[in-house]
Amino acid sequence: MKKVIFDLDGTLINSQEGVTKSVQHALRSIGIDEPDLDSLRCFIGPPLSRMFKEKYNFSDEVIGSLIPIYRQRYETVGVHECELYPGVEEVLKSLHDKGYILTLGSSKPEVFCTDILQYFHIDQYFTHIVGATLGPERQTKIQVLEEAFCRMNVKDKSEVILIGDTKYDVEGANAAGIDCVGITYGFGTREELLEHGAIAVFDTLTQVEEYLDGTA
Repeated sequence: MKKVIFDLDGTLINSQEGVTKSVQHALRSIGIDEPDLDSLRCFIGPPLSRMFKEKYNFSDEVIGSLIPIYRQRYETVGVHECELYPGVEEVLKSLHDKGYILTLGSSKPEVFCTDILQYFHIDQYFTHIVGATLGPERQTKIQVLEEAFCRMNVKDKSEVILIGDTKYDVEGANAAGIDCVGITYGFGTREELLEHGAIAVFDTLTQVEEYLDGTA
């Protein structure tokens, strides 16, 4: 197993502050006050449009008006309201030095993914950085993963594995035909990850690295 795709939010970075405050900002623009930021944690990871629909049942028109307002705050302030989880850089460097091909695969717009990896100086460990488009062309996890396969020139999907923290990562991996390993320190739970089909779940990235070394 030499080709590893990493999710971003909840896997490499804790992005709760930037995402939830930007969602809060967007909701206020239509008169909805959500003072409890923890109630907006569900927006971390999946596409914004999906969560605005699932949580509030907004119409497509309302969702279309909220996303630019969200992005206005996120791209100027929220994008850097995040932090690397402990041990992330060390594990990425170790895997890179061992010859693993590392790719980022996130439902976050690719421009923000690149910004964040460069901000934390970990972009050097990734061969490819793949995210969503700002338009509707590539939004879902499976679409992101399929684009990643193209850039990675994947011929055998059994050589690729996704590392993620929520059921959305597992669902995307399953739909794309690859395995997903879950981690528990992000925004999903062990039970959720296993229920949706993660082949293994670990508490730290160091444990993930040991697992990968055992299957490579």
